[in-house]
Amino acid sequence: MTALRFTAALISCMVMAPVMAADAAPAKLLLWPEGAPGAVANGGEETVRVTEQGDHVVSNVHEPSLTLYLPKGAKGARPAVIVIPGGGHRELWTDHEGHSIARYLNEQGVAAFVLYYRLERAPNSTYKIEEHALADLERAVRLVRSRAAEWSVDPGKIGTMGFSAGGQLALLGAMRFDAGDAAAKNTIDRQSSRPDFVALVYPGGSDALTFDAGTPPMYLLSGSDDRPGVINRVTQVFVALREAKVPAEMHFYDGVPHGFGLRATNTGPVAQWPKQFVDWLRVRKVL
Repeated sequence: MTALRFTAALISCMVMAPVMAADAAPAKLLLWPEGAPGAVANGGEETVRVTEQGDHVVSNVHEPSLTLYLPKGAKGARPAVIVIPGGGHRELWTDHEGHSIARYLNEQGVAAFVLYYRLERAPNSTYKIEEHALADLERAVRLVRSRAAEWSVDPGKIGTMGFSAGGQLALLGAMRFDAGDAAAKNTIDRQSSRPDFVALVYPGGSDALTFDAGTPPMYLLSGSDDRPGVINRVTQVFVALREAKVPAEMHFYDGVPHGFGLRATNTGPVAQWPKQFVDWLRVRKVL
């Protein structure tokens, strides 16, 4: 190879390397590129702390977003899950209740989207769960539905999965959805915010339960050593769903506390819960 060709090849590699690195990381999209309604202006960047166990915990969320995990090589429209991490509405535990779940679902041929939403209980926060965080979730469902063709997603198979505080948000979204505004100029706002199925993983919250024939099917799970409020909540939701004749499945894992999510350290039956959820999707003919 001549010196000129070698130099050209070297420059080409230098130019392409950042592009390849960027492609390796999942894309992150703002739900409102021009600013979320009611968001704090100039609130600063998201902050990330890393625990002693290596967990990434995000706070200071003023620009709600979705991180995209689209299966490679899959053909045809596939189901999608919007994953909603917990953190007490103070922060977001984004690994075992977010990105790890999304990667697992990708391996099963399911598109996944990790939601970063605004936090009511963060220091000095002006946000409200039922106003701002819920709006973030509804926008996420509408956004995925509006770009279903682009992302090879079935617009009739878009679900949500919430953990702890994220479970409270998923439950709210399952009760307070709307059909969208057909007259809206923005195509996103024309879409329904109704999830087609919902998974509640050790959900928080104490909101009144209002289910009817339009409520989406739900998959509920918790550890039996969780807080009594969480155990009661899961049980109450299941009973109310069955009374409303809404399909539902419930699992409790003996000896398991709050916050297990998807971790490599999970052992025993609870380590199989993601597979059991995917099996439920197959039974529901979603997957």
